[in-house]
Parts: sequence; C-alpha cells; structure tokens
Amino acid sequence: MSHESALAVSGISKTFAGQPALREVSMSVAKGSVHALVGQNGCGKSTLIKILAGVVDPDAGGGIAVTGVSLAPGSPTASDRLGLRFVHQDLGLVSSLDVVDNLALGVGYPRRRTGTINWRAARESARDSLTRLGYSIDVSRPVSELTISERTAVAVARALDPTRSAPTVLVLDEPTANLPRSESQKLFALIRAVRDEGVSVLLVTHHIDEVFDIADHVTVLRDGRWVSTDRIEDLTHDRLVARMIGRAVEGRGRLVEAGSKSDGAIVLDVQNLSTTVLRGISLAVRKGEVVGIAGLTGSGREQLGPALFGAIQRQGSVAVLGTKLAAHDPHAAVAAGMALVPAERHANALFLDATVATNVTAVGTERFTRFGLVAAGRESADVDDWIRRLGVNPPDGKRPIATLSGGNQQKVVLARWLRNGPTILILDDPTQGVDVGAKAEIHQLVASAAAQGAAVLVISTDHEELTSLCHRVEVLVRGHLSASLPGHELSDSVITAATLAAASSVSARVGEPA
Repeated sequence: MSHESALAVSGISKTFAGQPALREVSMSVAKGSVHALVGQNGCGKSTLIKILAGVVDPDAGGGIAVTGVSLAPGSPTASDRLGLRFVHQDLGLVSSLDVVDNLALGVGYPRRRTGTINWRAARESARDSLTRLGYSIDVSRPVSELTISERTAVAVARALDPTRSAPTVLVLDEPTANLPRSESQKLFALIRAVRDEGVSVLLVTHHIDEVFDIADHVTVLRDGRWVSTDRIEDLTHDRLVARMIGRAVEGRGRLVEAGSKSDGAIVLDVQNLSTTVLRGISLAVRKGEVVGIAGLTGSGREQLGPALFGAIQRQGSVAVLGTKLAAHDPHAAVAAGMALVPAERHANALFLDATVATNVTAVGTERFTRFGLVAAGRESADVDDWIRRLGVNPPDGKRPIATLSGGNQQKVVLARWLRNGPTILILDDPTQGVDVGAKAEIHQLVASAAAQGAAVLVISTDHEELTSLCHRVEVLVRGHLSASLPGHELSDSVITAATLAAASSVSARVGEPA
C-alpha cells in the first residue's frame, strides 16, 4: 500500500449561522487505502463530506488537494473531475428502474452512430462493472427486487463508471447502516476489490467493529475538531470509542440479568401470527422482560413490529394483558399500552417539518386537554422534563426536529412513548444510524423501562445490542421462529451462528441450496 496522499484536507473550517461545524480540520487519505472517518453525530463528518462533494462552501482559509491537485471549493463538477466519487446512505437509486437504467443515471447510455441507445452494450457494460466488484446480478431486474448489499453494489458501480474521469477516492457514507452483518461482509469484499484496483476509500461509519474489519487507518472527529488519525493496528475498540466520546469507556457488559423472567405476568401474548412473510409466530413477553428478535434480511424480521402494532395486515392473535387487539388498528394498540419505535424513523416516526415538542407530544395529548383545549403550559413543562431526562441535545423543544442529529431524533421518538408509560415497548433497530454515545444512552433507557415493569421486544440487526439488552433472543428464519437462545448463552458470535445455522437447516429441509 502506497502512503502517498490521495486526498489531503488542511485547516478546513465551516460555520453555520454563527455556529462552528468544523474547526480547522486536517486529515490525509493514503493512496490505495481504506480510511475510516468516525465520530458522534454532530461531530462534523457530514459537513466535511459535503465540502468534499462541492455542495457546501468551506470558510475562508484551508485547502483540499486530490493527488496533489488543489480542489476548487463549492464546485461539484471540480470534485467529480478530480476523481472524488460519493455513495450516500440513501444510495440515490430509482427502485422502479432496472439496474441498467440506474447505472446510466447521470452518465448516459452508450450510443450507436445513429444516436440511438445501444442496449446490448449498456447491458454488457453493466454486467462487467458489477462483475468487477464481485457481484453477479441480473441487470434487467428492477432495483426494488435486489438485496440491500446488491443495491449498494449498483450505487458503487455507478460511482466508479469508467466513462467518467478516473476515480481517485470513493466516499462511502454509512453504507452498512441498514445491513445485517452477513451482508456487510459482502460489502467489505466489494470495498477491498475497489481498494485493490488502486482507488482509495473514505468510509464514514457508526459501526466501530467494522472499522477494525476493513480500515487501514481511522480519523476521529469530535465537536467539529480533528482528534486523531491512527493506524488501525495501533488501536483497540475501547481506545477508539474513548477518543470519539472524550472519556474512558464504561463497561460494555450486559445491562440486564441473564436469567429468565418466567415469574412475571405475560404482557404480550402472540399466537399463530402470520403475514405475507411471517408464518405461525407464537411468542410471549413478560413484565420486566427484554426479548430480542434476530434474523437475516428477508426472514420476516422487518414485518414483525408493524404486524404486532397493526400497521400491516396480519392473521392470528395479538393480546396485551389478556385483551385481544384488532388485526389492523394501531389506535387500539396504543390504547392497550403498546408502543412502537420503527426502524425507519424519518419515514415512519418523525414529523420532520415540526418542532421537537410537537414530535414528543404526538401521542398522549389528551392528558393536557380539557374541553377541547390544550393546557400549553403543562404540556411544555412535560416536554422540557422529558428532554432533560433523555438528554436530548440541544435541549430546546421549539427547535425543528430536522436540525437534530440521528441519535437525538431517536431519543425524541423514545420520549414520545416513554412519557406515556407503555405496557409493551417494541423497538425495531433502535440504535440504527446513531453514534456510540447515543447508543449507550438509549440502551440504558431501554433497560430502565424494563426495570420499571415494561415488557420490551427488541428487533435488531445488531447482535451485540441483543447480547447487552436481552434476557433471551428468538431467531427468525424464513418467517418462522426457529431457535430460542437463553441470556447466559448470548454473544455476537452465538447469535450470528444461530441465524446462519438455522437458515441452512431450513434450506436443507425444503431441498433448497443453503
């Protein structure tokens, strides 16, 4: 690996409305390397990426160079011409279009001399681009039918399109945010393939473990400032986290006792639940118990929370404290004491045009309503109390929710439900896309809710999260609950092995390739 600089950032600052987002940040990405950029939400990572992409102008002073050539600020065209390529978390794909069409977005189609599209050449080019990255995908398929890792591969192939100038640095912004670990490994193989072709990779991520899996170097930002750049072999997990949060890491052990909660009253009783994917799910969660749900993509994990909440069609029985809930009625679920924190908070949980206070009070306003009028003073005091309890930063109920970091937005969603004292709390990937500090705080809130008597169901792709939080973990495979793992056996590797082994077992039973 060459240690010449593919990307050099020197003394870059950025101020928004008098508030500094970056303060004289400097860093260097070596040629042919994978360089991780980490830090808590709000540390300045996103601002730095936008400056590199040319969509945000930095403050005066400082500079950026790509392979020694100065990058003109505020010019996406200049950024692209020097070989900076970007794949953002939302990927920027059009689900209804096929792979060929998505690869052509922004770069166009190959043409015949007559000017018409050469579809044969377009398909061959698409196949070649994906094969080079280690993926064999039917390029005529709509993107909506691809796995998340396959979609990411399409986005990377488009970013590295050979008809543009030669790529120098590929910037991946949270590429594994929605991936289970099994699919993350496929993406890591893709990243290595890109690196081996001589393209440097700048990887922005919240997942610390994957930094150690894939990165050669790691840079830490905190509060808009550069903290450190290290070779990965010179770091430990706890040392890296300490640099991110500015203090020594407290124990990462279990937050609940490993023993079962078989003496508690059954709060959530699920019998023979079925959806388009789930098949005959029966499950009980007791008072004070935290039960985890693990499963690969497509296992039905994604449907379980919405099905229990009545947000999608279901068959079977769902009861809370003995009261059977209507099959497709979220209002009945809320009235029974059920709370759901969905995986996609932007799409399904937040009112992005509203304030923090409005988002906190979106459920349970009747407590502050009399004769049809809201007691604004009491409601505001309650919001301020929950903002303080959950450590929402900045602690301002009048602030637009869209201006908060992902971790603080998730705390607001939790505050909405916790303030109503839920009987059963269902959390779907509760720390997806949040930084390590907010993740620890959210875990403490979940453990506290269980200690106060709530039944908790944690559906998660993060097996360390399940290990830390749960009394037991149930494994979903192809719509069925296939294994139950007691708390004293839980670990990341045990849960991963159980999901993969169970999947192989099911494949063998139905005569399919494992």
